[in-house]
Amino acid sequence: MSRKLVAAAAAGLAVIAVTGGYASAQMTAEKIVQVGGAPMYPSKNIIQNAVNSKDHTTLVAAVKAAGLVDTLSGPGPFTVFAPTNAAFAKLPAGAVETLVKPENKAALTKILTYHVVAGRMSAADLMKKARMGATLTTVEGETLKVTAKGSAVMLTDAKGGMSKVTIPNVNQSNGVIHVVDTVLMP
Repeated sequence: MSRKLVAAAAAGLAVIAVTGGYASAQMTAEKIVQVGGAPMYPSKNIIQNAVNSKDHTTLVAAVKAAGLVDTLSGPGPFTVFAPTNAAFAKLPAGAVETLVKPENKAALTKILTYHVVAGRMSAADLMKKARMGATLTTVEGETLKVTAKGSAVMLTDAKGGMSKVTIPNVNQSNGVIHVVDTVLMP
């Protein structure tokens, strides 16, 4: 084989290796967090990711029942405090079943929009607010008090209930989700 052919072949392999490396680096540049056994992709929106989480089936059903799918698929950005199925299970028996009935859509919407804040707020942003003793105004219109317990972000709702952020900074194309362990009540 001639030196030119060997050099051309080596150059071709180098291009393939670099291109393949670039594609791999590009795919790993997207910080993927696992929630409910499913990857949450920052390039997908809140709804596209949430429907894959086994820990958020109740939340997804509630969002659908409230007619908020299009809103949370929109451009945002939104900060969503996403209660797990276990968080919904803490509600009184029959509460979820009652809330998802069509005649209770307004009450359900009020509760769900109480879990959403306009803008993209990281856990670090929330910690800064906690140190200042700040509150967050929800899309629903009422406020949530933000505090810190060690390195955890805590939210206190209008009724005095507390919820802990258990998985922070689940980035989405249209905002960020912080998984919480208790449903917040306006």
